Amino acid sequence: MKFEPSLKMSIFEPAIFADLKAAAEAKKATGGETVDLSLGSPDLPPDEKVRRVLAEQSAQATTYGYTLGGTKRFHEAVASYYKRRSGVTLNPETEIIQTMGSQEGLVHLPLAFCNEGDIVLTTNPAYVAYEAGIKLAGAVPYEMPLRAENGFLPDLDAIPEDVAQQAKILILNLPGNPVPAIPDAQFFDKVVAFARKHNILVLHDAAYSEYYFAGDSPISFLSTPGAMEVGVEINSLSKSFSLAGARIAYIVGNAEVIRIFKELKSNLDFGTFGPIQEAAVTALDHAEEITDRLRREFSARHHVLMNGLTEIGWSAAPSNGGMFVWAKYPFDMDDKEFVFKAIEHCGVVMVPGSIFGTEGKGYVRLALIQSVEELQKAVEQLSKLEVFMKA
Repeated sequence: MKFEPSLKMSIFEPAIFADLKAAAEAKKATGGETVDLSLGSPDLPPDEKVRRVLAEQSAQATTYGYTLGGTKRFHEAVASYYKRRSGVTLNPETEIIQTMGSQEGLVHLPLAFCNEGDIVLTTNPAYVAYEAGIKLAGAVPYEMPLRAENGFLPDLDAIPEDVAQQAKILILNLPGNPVPAIPDAQFFDKVVAFARKHNILVLHDAAYSEYYFAGDSPISFLSTPGAMEVGVEINSLSKSFSLAGARIAYIVGNAEVIRIFKELKSNLDFGTFGPIQEAAVTALDHAEEITDRLRREFSARHHVLMNGLTEIGWSAAPSNGGMFVWAKYPFDMDDKEFVFKAIEHCGVVMVPGSIFGTEGKGYVRLALIQSVEELQKAVEQLSKLEVFMKA
C-alpha cells in the first residue's frame, strides 16, 4: 500500500536536530569528544521535594483518572506564584488554563483566534513552534526582524499600517529562544498601546522568566498597565523547574481569551496526569528556593560562555538572561555548513541560526545545558577552529 501525507504536512520542514546528533555520534565513533550545546533541555534534575511528591502521588491507586484540565490546587498555585513573583493578581477560575507543555499551547492558540489568511505578527528569528501554529491555523506570518541595532527587540513602528490593521495576534518571547533579549517597562507599554490601537491579541511566551543572572527578574508582560485587557502570557515548568518531560504549562491573562481557548482545549485532551499536577504545585509553592539554585548555576555558565566567546573573537548578543547564547562566529561560511564543520573539527554541537529565520544567518545558538567545566572545554575547542577554517 502507498500512503501519502496530507497537503498540510508540506508546511513542516524536517528538524535538523537528528542530523546534528548523527554528526556528533560519528565524531564519537572516531574517538573524538563532543560537547553538545544544541538542544535546550535542562540537564539539572527536578528538586528532590518535587520528585518525592510525584513518586508518592503516582503510587496511589486513585490518581489515574482523567483530570479534565487543571486542578483547583494547580490553578491556585499558579495564581499565588504570579502574585509573589510578578505582583500580578489572577482569578484562578477564569484567568488561568493549563496546557500540556507550552509548545502545545503555542501551536494550538492560533487555531482558536485566526481565520484563513489572517496575519500573525511574529519575530525573525523565532522559536520554530510559532510558525507551525500559525500555518496550521491557515494564518500568514508577518516577520519582525530582531537586529542588534534595536537591541534584538522588534520595531513595532516599522510595521506597515495595513499589516497592523489586519493582524490578529502578536507573539513575543522575552527573554527568548533563540535570542535572549530582555525588554524594559517602556517596551511593554508600547506593546499594550499598539495592541489596543489595532485590536490585536498579544501572546507573550515567558518560558525563560526565571532565567536572569543579575538585578531584578524579567518583567512579566501582565504586570504592564493594560496588559490584561489585550493579552495573555504562557509559561512552563519545563525550564525553570526541570520538568520538561512532564509536559505541564499554563496560559494566564485575559479572561475572554482564556474562555475561548478553554473551548478548544475541551475538544483536544483530558488534562495532565494528576500526580504531575501535584508535583507542579510543590514546585510553584517553593519557586523562590528552587529557582535561586537554578540561577546560581546558570549565571556561572552564562558568564563562562559569554566571556569565553568574546575572548576568541566571536560576537555574542548582549544578554542577562535566558537559556541560550546567540552568537555571530567570525568566519565567512553558511551557518548550516559551519555547525557541521564545528562538530567535525572540534566536537562542539551548536544549532545554526537560520533554522529560526533568515535573520539568523551567520549566527549560532548555544544552550547553557552543560557544566561550567564542559563549557570551558567548548570554548577552548572552538578557539582552535580558525586553523581548520583557513586550511
